[in-house]
Amino acid sequence: MTVTLAELARRFQGKARGNADTLIEGVAALQTAGPRDIAYMSDRKYLSQLAVTKAGAVILTEADATNYPGPALVVANPHLCFAQVAQLFHAFPVFKPGVHPTAVVSPAAKLASSAWVGPNSVIEAGVSIGEGVYIGPGCHVGANATIGAKTRLAANVVIGERCVTGDNCLFHPGAVIGSDGFGFAKDGDRWQKVPQIGRVQIGNEVEVGANTTIDRGALDDTVISDGVKLDNLIQIAHNVRIGENTAIAACVGIAGSTVIGRRCTIGGQAGVTGHLEIADDVHITAGSLVTSSIAQPGVYSASLKAEPAEKWRRNAARLHHLDELARRLAGLEEKLQQHFEEPKN
Repeated sequence: MTVTLAELARRFQGKARGNADTLIEGVAALQTAGPRDIAYMSDRKYLSQLAVTKAGAVILTEADATNYPGPALVVANPHLCFAQVAQLFHAFPVFKPGVHPTAVVSPAAKLASSAWVGPNSVIEAGVSIGEGVYIGPGCHVGANATIGAKTRLAANVVIGERCVTGDNCLFHPGAVIGSDGFGFAKDGDRWQKVPQIGRVQIGNEVEVGANTTIDRGALDDTVISDGVKLDNLIQIAHNVRIGENTAIAACVGIAGSTVIGRRCTIGGQAGVTGHLEIADDVHITAGSLVTSSIAQPGVYSASLKAEPAEKWRRNAARLHHLDELARRLAGLEEKLQQHFEEPKN
């Protein structure tokens, strides 16, 4: 695919500066781009790379464009524009509808004529698969599940029985939607499994990363709302509810029955304990542990950075004495208070 800089400006509401007839065939980073690539810069720390780039054009803000003499696509948000341009050049491949000979599709499943079911995939009875759906190799869609229009399942994705996905979703390899929640009742020394009879409901334009798992609800449903973006290796437990356009980075664990608001972000390796409520527009930094509800928007952190082991061992030893130090301090405060309150002769 080849387009001119002028065409990109028209498509993405930008302004072409310099030679508007510059031909663009792909996207690349500033330091590796060639004369037929378009790159971008959204952080001024890369000005040195901008000065020497061999890109055919660069996506820049109005202010940064003054630092670059070559062809530019001037926009308000270069990172967003670059994502849109990259999607233009790297759209999902067009597929031919149908069912691969090795796939197993129940006669009781409803499959849109424009959908594709790949090799060794299994579609059980009562499944409804919408228009333009792509089911990759080795996938399993459980009984009575629903897959919304233009949703894509990469290889080895599992959608559990009765679970629902919206339109235009993307599930990366190994994602498991609708596995049992971790529910057990104590029976003496043993554990009795509690049947997990809820579903997972996923909204429109949701992306789920590789090997991410979302458990079905115990009684009510686990709900992932429109526009949520989930990275790889995330665990979402039963009955969790995540609000619209929230993004969660890799290796996050969210315990059961937690409610997360809209437009939140959670950094990698963070942990959220169960039965909490997190307000809209909350941003939790990487590695944090959230153990109580958050009622106000803002940025929250709760982690200790790595430091030399010898220093950490000393600090850890002191932590064991915090209760004793607190009691001694309280005692001293009480004595001081009594001293100042005693009548003077």
